[in-house]
Amino acid sequence: MMFSRRAFAYSLLCLVTAAWLLIPHLAFSQAIINDLAAPQSIIADPGYGYLVANANGEPGNRNNKGFISRLDLKGKLTNLRFIQGGNQTTVLNAPTGMVLIGETLYVADIDTIRGFARTTGQPTDSVSMARYNCVSLTGLTANKAGQLLVSDTETNAIYQIDPNKEFAVSLVIQDDALANPRGIAINPRTERLTGVSWDGGKVFEISEQGTIHELISNSFFSRRFHNLDGIAFDRFGSMYISDMTAGKVWRVLASLKKQVIAEFLISPAGIGVDREKHLILVPYLYANGAEINGLEIPSNSDHKKKPRDLSQYGLGWTKKDQLSE
Repeated sequence: MMFSRRAFAYSLLCLVTAAWLLIPHLAFSQAIINDLAAPQSIIADPGYGYLVANANGEPGNRNNKGFISRLDLKGKLTNLRFIQGGNQTTVLNAPTGMVLIGETLYVADIDTIRGFARTTGQPTDSVSMARYNCVSLTGLTANKAGQLLVSDTETNAIYQIDPNKEFAVSLVIQDDALANPRGIAINPRTERLTGVSWDGGKVFEISEQGTIHELISNSFFSRRFHNLDGIAFDRFGSMYISDMTAGKVWRVLASLKKQVIAEFLISPAGIGVDREKHLILVPYLYANGAEINGLEIPSNSDHKKKPRDLSQYGLGWTKKDQLSE
């Protein structure tokens, strides 16, 4: 008996959900989203809900069939094709990273940064990066000044784009040491640009002078990271990174202590964090779904509280499930 593609994707997503339940660093499951099409990233849209970027085919294809899905505040899918490539004047091929600046949603799309109205989804801006030989724009974030920062995996480069200066483009850094950068984010506590590498399992910071500082990397004796894809920060300064090949999501504390908060996942891609609600947002590229889960509040956020132990979490979690170093 043959299963449909939808049934197969649903089965994979069920396995993914079970994998989250094994790890005692999550508070609860908030929402499971089905019927997506190769989702590559998910971000919070404060006051509205969440947005999911779908490649709708193999990532990197120029088929103008990519789309952005809208979820409500509870994570329920309300508009699968809120923004649809090929619909009237909309062009969207294989969207990856996304970021909101004011009332504009910016999306990285192969070699172009595209802008859309936050509420209507109508196209507003288009910045081609082809003249810089960009072919794989992936990570996208914004600093406090409202400038966009985007990584190009193939050319080992990160660029800055200023919407306030007619989208002027400048090179932040281009260096093979970036090892094919994917997700990038601004650390809310240090305001430093931080990113992850697809090759070499590296987490890095970029200084104001444009130099690379390795925060985490594999050693000769240990290869804990494989192909890192997504990165996000919570309001407490903890970093979350997704390893697509290893099927893991890690939390990295400010002290650089590393904790696996979920494993045995199916292709976790460009993760996000809802800082207001303290939720982690995880798209599963090849499971055609996504998940929103609650995160543990750090015990040191309230010095009057005693540190939690595993007995406070429930759901059958046991000490052997906790992985940290």
